[in-house]
Amino acid sequence: MSTSPRPDQLLSPFQMGDLALANRVALAPMTRARAGAERLANPLMAEYYAQRAGAGLVITEATTISTQANGWVGSPGIYTDAQAESWRQVVDAVHAKGAPIFLQLWHTGRASHSAFHGGELPVAPSAIRLAGDGVHTPEGKLDHEVPRALATDELPGIVADYAAATRRAREAGFDGVEVHSANGYLLDEFLQTRTNQRTDAYGGSLENRFRLLREVLEAVTAEMPANRVAVRLSPNGVFNDMGSPDYRETVTYAAQQLDTFGLAYLHVMDGLGFGFHDLGKAVTLDELRPLFRGPLMGNCGYDATAAEAAIARGAADLVSIGRPYITNPDLVERLANGQPLAPESDPSGWYGPDGGAAGYTDYPTFAEAAKAGL
Repeated sequence: MSTSPRPDQLLSPFQMGDLALANRVALAPMTRARAGAERLANPLMAEYYAQRAGAGLVITEATTISTQANGWVGSPGIYTDAQAESWRQVVDAVHAKGAPIFLQLWHTGRASHSAFHGGELPVAPSAIRLAGDGVHTPEGKLDHEVPRALATDELPGIVADYAAATRRAREAGFDGVEVHSANGYLLDEFLQTRTNQRTDAYGGSLENRFRLLREVLEAVTAEMPANRVAVRLSPNGVFNDMGSPDYRETVTYAAQQLDTFGLAYLHVMDGLGFGFHDLGKAVTLDELRPLFRGPLMGNCGYDATAAEAAIARGAADLVSIGRPYITNPDLVERLANGQPLAPESDPSGWYGPDGGAAGYTDYPTFAEAAKAGL
C-alpha cells in the first residue's frame, strides 16, 4: 500500500450522520477467529481493535446473529446476553482511543456445515451446493454440503434474530451495526439468482430477492436509528462461489432501495482483490453514486493513492482497509507521517488456531519497530 504523496483527502474529517469521524479510513471487517468455542469477545480482541482505532471508523469482524448463523471456527457471536456483555470491553477500548465502532451482523448461510449444527444441514434460499474446496469445521476441513432450503415461514425468525442481535449490540455500547449482505453469505444468497431459485415471495423478481434484506433492515432500524445502520454488498465477487449474470441489475436495484432507508453508509466491495466473476464490466462506485445519496464506502484492494483518488473525485466518502491493517496497527499514523508500511504477513497465521497473540496483536507500530531496530 503506497504511502506517498500524503493522502490529505483520505485523512480529512468526515461527518457521518451524527458521528464525527477523524478521517475517512475505516478498519474493514476481517474474521480473525480469536473468540473461542463460546464465541465470546475477550481482552485480546479488545487490544487488537484498540491498536487500530486510529481509523475514523472501526468495523468489527463478522459476528453471528444466532446458532444457525454459525459457520466459522472461533468467530464471535451476539446472540446471547453473555456474548453482548463480552463485547463491552472491546467497545470501551475503542472509545477510549476516540473512534466509533460498528458491529457487523452475519449469517453464514450455505457456507456453513452440519458440523456446526449437531448434524443439521446449513440453510440457504435454495438447495444449491457451494462449489469449493471445503469448509473448516470443529471436526476439521470437510466438503461442502447441499444446504436445506429455508421454508417461507422460517424467515420471520431470521429477521427477528437480526433485530435481537442489533438490540444487544446497542446495549453493549456499539455506535452502529453493519448488515453483512456480501461474499456469498445468507443475505447475499437471497439477492443473487445464482443461489436463489425460489418460487415464493422471496425469489424470482428483483423485488422478491431483495425482500429478506428489506425486512431485516426494517427490523434492525426499529432497534437502532437508520443513520447508525449500514449494509455491505459485493457485486463483483466470486468468494463462496458467487457471481450472477444479472449482477449489475441486482446491485443497481439494491442501491436504489437502500437509499430510501437513510443509512449511515453503503459499503461496496468494488475492488477485485477477492476475485472477479468476469460476467461483464466490474461495478464501480462511480456508477452507484447517483443511485445512493448517502455516504459510500469503497473496499477491497485500495491503496492510499486509489483511496485518495476515489474520495477526491467524489466517488467515495470513505474507504475501508483490510489486510494492510493486519500488519500495520498504526496505519493511519503511517499515512499521515509518510512512513512506509510493513509488508503483508504470512496468511497462515492470521486466524490463530491457538487463539493467541501471534499474528494478531504482536505487530509493532512504526515507532516501536524503529526503536527495536527492525
